[in-house]
Amino acid sequence: MNRPLRIGAVNYLNSRPLVAGLEQALPEAAVVYDVPSRLAAALERGDLDVALAPCIELARRPEWHIISDACVGCRGPVLSVKLLFRRPPAEVATLALDEGSRTSVVLAQILLAEIAGVRPRLTPFPLEAPLSSSSADAILVIGDRAIAPPSEEFVESWDLGDRWCRWSELPFTFATWMVRGDLAARGVSWDRLEEALVRCRDEGLARLDAIVAAESKSMGLPADLVDRYLRRHLHYYFGAGQRRGLEHYFERAAAWGLLPRGSRLKIDDCSLWSR
Repeated sequence: MNRPLRIGAVNYLNSRPLVAGLEQALPEAAVVYDVPSRLAAALERGDLDVALAPCIELARRPEWHIISDACVGCRGPVLSVKLLFRRPPAEVATLALDEGSRTSVVLAQILLAEIAGVRPRLTPFPLEAPLSSSSADAILVIGDRAIAPPSEEFVESWDLGDRWCRWSELPFTFATWMVRGDLAARGVSWDRLEEALVRCRDEGLARLDAIVAAESKSMGLPADLVDRYLRRHLHYYFGAGQRRGLEHYFERAAAWGLLPRGSRLKIDDCSLWSR
């Protein structure tokens, strides 16, 4: 290799147990932290080799592969992916979408179509913008800014993890570790990379008390809220149920025209576990 392995890690609280020891586990790598949508764009450009990327990209990009069973998902309320309504869901005509997201922007549209029967006009919701800057009937917010109570009153709020799990009766996965298909040609050991990412997850979960203490202080959030969020709301293992959940998500996205024609809707063949 003539340059370091370039890894993109999500900079939200939800991924802290996955990335807290990344630099130590892979000291030869250059680690970049950013929001999920930007990491996906960097992986697409070839600026990154590996990224904790939005799961929707697995359907869009057949050359990308899952490299680890470490992921960010939920089996019920997720707390940090919310749809805030100024009008009742069945009356929503405009939807503002958090620019940090790719997976959740599709999830929001699926659930609005399936549950409320609406296909609203879409507008962007910039990362640093206050809620008051958007006049949309509904606003999708993700990540750290979704955890705190909103700064204005809304008529209804959906936790999209909870809505998906109740509606589909399947878990949901927001992000997985993905690699570009050309990584092996550069002499990178995929087995070693997979082992390091799994070890980071396992060690991070083993020292959640320290992570909770540090993150609650730096973010100004109550320690019990951070602890509950990381321990109870999030699920960090990608297994058979998560695969079924993602495939159902891809199928519904395709049915509503939210994926390009010919997108891959099954993920068995893209997982390195199938080698």
